[in-house]
Parts: sequence; structure tokens; C-alpha cells
Amino acid sequence: MSHGIDFVIHDGRLVTPDGVIEGDLAVADGEIVSVGKPVLDAKTHISAKGKLVMPGGVDPHAHIEQMSGMGQWNADTFETATRSAAIGGTTSVISFAAQASGQVLADTVADYAARAARGAMIDYAFHITLTDISVPKFERDFADLIGAGHRSLKVFTTYNIQLHDAELLKIFRQAREAGALVCVHAENDAIITQAKEALISAGHTTPRDHARSRPRMAEIEAVERICRFSEYLDQPVMLFHISTSEGAKAVRVARDRGAPVWAETCPHYLFMTEEVLDRPGLDGAKWMCSPPQRNVTDQEALWHSLQDGTLALVSSDHAPYRFDETGKLAAGPEAGFHQIANGLPGLETRLPLMFDAMVSKGRGGPEGFAELTSHAPARLYGLQRKGRIAEGMDADIVIWDPDKTVTYGENDLHDNVGYNPWKGFSVNGWPDQVILRGRTLVKSGEFFGIPGSGQWIDRPVLATQPTKQEGAPA
Repeated sequence: MSHGIDFVIHDGRLVTPDGVIEGDLAVADGEIVSVGKPVLDAKTHISAKGKLVMPGGVDPHAHIEQMSGMGQWNADTFETATRSAAIGGTTSVISFAAQASGQVLADTVADYAARAARGAMIDYAFHITLTDISVPKFERDFADLIGAGHRSLKVFTTYNIQLHDAELLKIFRQAREAGALVCVHAENDAIITQAKEALISAGHTTPRDHARSRPRMAEIEAVERICRFSEYLDQPVMLFHISTSEGAKAVRVARDRGAPVWAETCPHYLFMTEEVLDRPGLDGAKWMCSPPQRNVTDQEALWHSLQDGTLALVSSDHAPYRFDETGKLAAGPEAGFHQIANGLPGLETRLPLMFDAMVSKGRGGPEGFAELTSHAPARLYGLQRKGRIAEGMDADIVIWDPDKTVTYGENDLHDNVGYNPWKGFSVNGWPDQVILRGRTLVKSGEFFGIPGSGQWIDRPVLATQPTKQEGAPA
């Protein structure tokens, strides 16, 4: 076995799906070939003494080089976003191929594939965002793209790109036939519209009013409805960015009934509350996202839901906009919350924030951290060679220094956003070396990525395939 080993990592604690073990980790030709067994002969030897050897992070929810529903490009290209992701310990990302109004689906995916091929420095896949199902060749392109390995799609129940109930049911049925996971931004548009219009009429348009413009009931109603749609058609669904205790409870109840429903949350719901929006002038706009941050009670409910398996994973929902006229302030210095792009950067900070909470502070330990940030997203979205320290897997590896503490600064991220929403937040634990398919991307703060070196991840099947339930249409 020793001949042909490119490198071996010695003396680290290896975080595997079967637990934490001590031993060597050997890599050859970009693949993990040995876990835990002594390996003496290799071209390169890496010491991980006192460190944790983890799978590379899998972030299944990020907006990259994408135009928003408001017609604004976000701040990041695939080059800047994936550089930021890698420095934060993420080696695989699923971003969006977002259909423009009237655009043929095949053209949508081709456009994003070209952008990623040009700039991506980590491996990637796409969720196909559906906004217009009336375009030519829709059903044929839909089935062909899923069959070609694009196994997930996204729909909205709000914004000007929402699909209505009849359209959603149609997509759910087609996804079931083709073998795809439907991801949903679930908020009730009518509730949001009523709340927003009342606030604007009363002159309450500051960033802090954004939280009131998206009432928790908007999430609760839409999550419950989508769970019922999933249950009715036996179609696997991933509910994005759960922010409320009631939303998590709705998922739990649906799963207990046997509905094929999964859900995620994000660090800004686990570590921030809506008070973060209450800042002078428009400064709070930096933290505006949808759904908005909630309260401490919701945070605890979300943590409980992660621990009991109701929520399957933690994504970043990286949605980067600069705090200037190209981004958050595009409508001018007097903009109301309804004119400000929603979203904040998170690709680089997701893993250190979660490592600090789960490993350093004990809210789940190394195994729990790896499950929520690598194992589960890879498994549920069909990234078959990603997310695990195991023989035969891609050598996507992160060596974590559990003793390094970093306090985030004003503008110390490596994306193109220009500010860090976690300024002043200290994390204990840091990705010291990041390896993608056996090649070092980051080591001791130095970045070695090459634009275009990331590879598209084919997903021939999903782990979330439906099983016929009583009462579901055949």
C-alpha cells in the first residue's frame, strides 16, 4: 500500500462517520486510500499533532454571480466566492442557476456553468431556480437536466419570482417523476405584502422595520403548507433557512407523520437576533436578510432542532451585497427597507462559527459538527464522493487547529463584500490547512487556489428518494 501514496497526515484526530479515531490518513491520486492505519512510506508527511482532521465543508446554499429578484447582481464572482469559501474550510458548494424571466432552462444552466468553469476554485453543483415554467421546452429541459445530474431545484412562495400553489404542485409532481429534490424558500407572500404595506404607509421604513415586515406567521404558514404538499405527492422537499421555533416544530410534526421533508437553518439565525438591525441610519441594512433574524427563544429552539434531527444541516445562505451604491444602497441614502437588497455574506464564516459553538463550546462535538456541515449536506444532495473521511472518498480534508482564536474585524473576509457582519465576534478553532482532491488550497493563511480548477459535481442519484405513501397519487 505504501507505494504511490502522495501524502499522509500523522498524529491527528480523524473525525469519521464512525467516530473520532487516532491514526494516519493516506491520500493517493486525490482520493483517501487509508484511514487510521499506520503509513510510513509516502512522498510527503504532514503532522496534525493536537489538531482535528475533518472532511471539507459542504455548503449547499449560496448565491454566487447571480442577479436578485430586484434586478441586482450580487457582489461575488465564482472566483471571489470560492476563494472565501476555501479559506473558511469549505471545499464543495451548491449555488444557484437562477432562471431569468422567459429564459429557457438549458440556457440558464449553460450560463452558470460557464461562469463557474471560468472562476470556481472549489468543487460545485447547482440548484436550478425555477421562476417561469411557461417557457418553451420547459418539461423536456427540466427532465433532461435532472437526468444529467442536476438533482435539485429551488422554488419561491414569495417575491416577484414566486410560483403559485398550482404551479408548485405541478413542479413537485415532475420532480418526483424525474428524481429531484425540491428546495423551497417558504414564506407567505400575502402576509408579507400586508405587513410591508402597513409599515410603509405609517412611515416605518428603516432597516429595523424589516423584521416586522416579514412576520413569523409568514414562515409558519408557508412551511406547514409545503409540508402538506410534500406529503400529498410524496415528493422530497428541503425547506431552506428555518428561522422560527414554530417553523421547526412544523417540520418535526410533518416528519413524524412520515412526510419526506428535510430542513436547514443558518448561522445568522443561531447567533443573531433582530436587534442587529437596530443601528443608526442605514447601517442595519448590512444585516438584512429574509427571513429576518428572530429572538433568543427561537435560537434555542433551532439548536434543539439541530440536536434532535428535526433540522438536518446548517448552510450559509451566502447572499453578498456591498454596502454601497452597487449593492445595499443602490436606491440611495434615503432608501426604505423595501428597497434594500436582502442577504449577508457567510461562505467564509459558517464553519468557524459552528466549530466554535459545537466543538469548542460543546454543543454537539466534532462528530456533530461534521454531520451538520459536511456529512448531511453531501448525503442529502447526492454528492457521493464528498463530505466524509472514508476510504474511496475525494481527499477533501481540513486540518483544524482547536486552540487558535480569531476575532473578526471590520473587513477581513476574502469575498468581494467589503464588510464582515461578524465584526467583533471571536471564534475558537480555525481551519489551518484546506485540501481539495489532494491539493492544498489553504495553508497557514496562504491561499493557493487557481481560478477554474474547481470541478462540477455530478449527482446521479439522491439519498432522499420518495417512497410511496398511502393516499399519494401514483
